[in-house]
Amino acid sequence: MNRLATGDFWADLGTWWGEQGGVILGKAINVIVIVAVALLIRWILHLVIRRVVDNIVNGVKRKQDVTDTQALQASPLAAVRLVQRTRTLGSVLTNVVNVTLFIVVVLMIVGVIDSTILGSFALLSAAIGAGLGFGAQNIVKDALNGLFMVVEDQLGVGDIVDLGPVTGVVEDVRIRVTQVRDVNGTLWFVRNGEILRVGNMSQGWARVILDITVPYETDVDGVESEILATAVDMAQNSKWRSRILERPEVWGLESIVEGALVIRLVVKVRTSSKDDIARELRMRLKRALDDMGVKVPSLAAVVLTGFDEATRVKGARPPKTKPNSVVPHVTTTKPKRFGKKPPEGS
Repeated sequence: MNRLATGDFWADLGTWWGEQGGVILGKAINVIVIVAVALLIRWILHLVIRRVVDNIVNGVKRKQDVTDTQALQASPLAAVRLVQRTRTLGSVLTNVVNVTLFIVVVLMIVGVIDSTILGSFALLSAAIGAGLGFGAQNIVKDALNGLFMVVEDQLGVGDIVDLGPVTGVVEDVRIRVTQVRDVNGTLWFVRNGEILRVGNMSQGWARVILDITVPYETDVDGVESEILATAVDMAQNSKWRSRILERPEVWGLESIVEGALVIRLVVKVRTSSKDDIARELRMRLKRALDDMGVKVPSLAAVVLTGFDEATRVKGARPPKTKPNSVVPHVTTTKPKRFGKKPPEGS
């Protein structure tokens, strides 16, 4: 009985395979072809993105005559920004290619297996889409915001940024989130759609601002001269010359507080060297003022904000306007002459 049942099973299986085998093999071959073509397209697109990124980065290195990307820190800032921006765009485009190909391949495979599945799930997918509409719009918002941040060069991998909830170094920019490592080593994942402002401390130049507090009876002119001489001497040092962009400036007496005078010193520097220059400058100023016999109650770094930042534009090279022309006053009557006698007969 068992042999008879087994024989019937294999007979039925053979009959079914004879009827459906060609269809199954055809669908399997179609699925394999779809996956193979998708992998080939993915490999080609990744190769193109990698070649473009490598060519741009290597071109910048050859132009700056360096072999290591880290050496670009001493090169013009535009070269550093170009390398960071190119690598970030390469990472984002790679993720876009992966996600897009995955979605297309899944839909094509489902259509090959049973073309009626997509049609039968049309109403269900519409209901699910309507239900997930509010959540999906956040995902789209995150993706678009992240793409525009990279394209507009608001931030890049390696930048020091202030995103509002977190401040640190950008380690990765993805389609939906940006990874930022803060000074304590904590890795933050910030949704791109929740980033309302980006304060980038790695673009262009930075400013070291030091407020030196000296006693009220101190010779202000002498202290200002010594402070400026110390800062200029540091700017001319071979170790710091490439990191300081312009001649240091003493902005003068900033304020008078509690019987003390506050003198402000400003140095325009490279963004990557701001903290190092500030530490070294504080030490040099402390030694110079000690040699003068001036006791320094405070030597603090200042970050300009709000109206203070808007009004203190020294070093930003604001546009110059021509003065309005002045129309000279025309005198219609001759001025009286005093001390002379009027002519006779008048």
